[in-house]
Amino acid sequence: MIRLRGQQGTQAAWFGGFMADYFGIAGLLLILIGWVVELWNVVKRKKAQVPLSFALLYGAGSALLTLHSLELGDMVFVALNASATLIALVNIAFNLMRKEKEGKR
Repeated sequence: MIRLRGQQGTQAAWFGGFMADYFGIAGLLLILIGWVVELWNVVKRKKAQVPLSFALLYGAGSALLTLHSLELGDMVFVALNASATLIALVNIAFNLMRKEKEGKR
């Protein structure tokens, strides 16, 4: 059995424990694939698709959720929220670069 969660008993009893981890990992992979595709598009276009205010709030929230997931010992959500924080940081960077370019014109 893959042990990805803390000892707090958070696994679904009706899955017998291990299936819940597989569903979590599958969900994590699907979400990450979607984010990688979007991140690729942002880098390729050199333009963020989300407003700076949203990226800042999203980044801060996902960073806090990463810390919370670490406290719980839930590595699926640590990976998910850390990835979300990284994506938000990339969007913030591209938003700031665009604002800087617009200010120089």
